[in-house]
Amino acid sequence: MTRLYLSLLVPLAVALAGCGASDPQAQPPLAGARIGGPFRLVDATGKTVTDRDFAGRYRIVYFGYTFCPDVCPTDMQVLGAGLKALEASAPAKAAKIVPIFVTVDPERDTPAIVGRFATTFHPRFVGLTGTPAQVDAARKAYAVWAQKGAPSAGGGYLVNHSNQAYLMDPDGKPLALVPSDQGPQAVAATLDQWVR
Repeated sequence: MTRLYLSLLVPLAVALAGCGASDPQAQPPLAGARIGGPFRLVDATGKTVTDRDFAGRYRIVYFGYTFCPDVCPTDMQVLGAGLKALEASAPAKAAKIVPIFVTVDPERDTPAIVGRFATTFHPRFVGLTGTPAQVDAARKAYAVWAQKGAPSAGGGYLVNHSNQAYLMDPDGKPLALVPSDQGPQAVAATLDQWVR
């Protein structure tokens, strides 16, 4: 997945996300996209988790990392606030959604760190990590680009990555991008539109 492809896919899907808002029979903007698939990762308790553990539930899936200085915490805050807004306006719909944070930095993001980070933004957020190979497989399945940056003088590093949030249906098929860049109300509206 190249940056160019993502830079074309994400704005197109966001532009389409509002289409069909008044038509309950409208096709979701990401219907048929090759996004998602089987994964095997580890949750905050160290338990192995697969995509099948979320079967039958809608999912918000976001990839990032806990040492991210700005974008990830901002997106996670908006996603969590958007889900809370939906819990207030449509609690039955909100209850059908499991929000998932998957790290792109498994070297530093241990299960405990990922779990603590994820639940900071919403108590139901599930934080997932794994071996580098497991994380890479999940990242590729979800068309997420990530690349470790050069180490700083102190040994730290940044991870450059794409930052889209996906709404997946109960069968694990993609529905729409969740517009974390447009604020909590836009997130809540997108979830309300596509969660049945």
